[in-house]
Amino acid sequence: MSSDHVINLQKWVAEFARKNDEAESARLSRAVDLISKHFGVRPHEVAILGLTAGERSLRFLAPDNLRTVGQIPLSSASSLAVRTLREKKPDIVNHFPIVPHSSVFESVPLADQQRGEPIQKIMSSPIVLGSRAIGVLQVSRKGRESEEAGPDFAPPQLRDLKMIADALAPCVLVWQKE
Repeated sequence: MSSDHVINLQKWVAEFARKNDEAESARLSRAVDLISKHFGVRPHEVAILGLTAGERSLRFLAPDNLRTVGQIPLSSASSLAVRTLREKKPDIVNHFPIVPHSSVFESVPLADQQRGEPIQKIMSSPIVLGSRAIGVLQVSRKGRESEEAGPDFAPPQLRDLKMIADALAPCVLVWQKE
């Protein structure tokens, strides 16, 4: 991992864990910015999901516009995020539109009158603390068509995503409580 963005993220997480205060938890957007820059995606193409208190669902911690929209039940058979959490295994899907999935979250507007674009390509990694999966980190490329969304994700990027997800684990525990 030679990227300055990942190094900055690791430093930020170490400082976050050292301080462990409520004011610092508001800096979720800083983590999203560093992740989006590392992978060359827009901030709204980075999703961080955490387990709900009863551990029956995943809820969006980021992006902000999805925090209050709903949750993904762990019983979902078609959710990549749920499968990633359950199997504790990172994955790349560079042909996401043809994979059966719920597109309800893709249709949530990014801003007033700005409808979200469909996910064309996605990487998904479990966020693991110790031996327990506590969330999922996903990076996607959105667009009307696959070519418009950008290049396919590759295995080296998936390895980076997994390392970033592991580094974020202590922060996710704090963000879940908000």
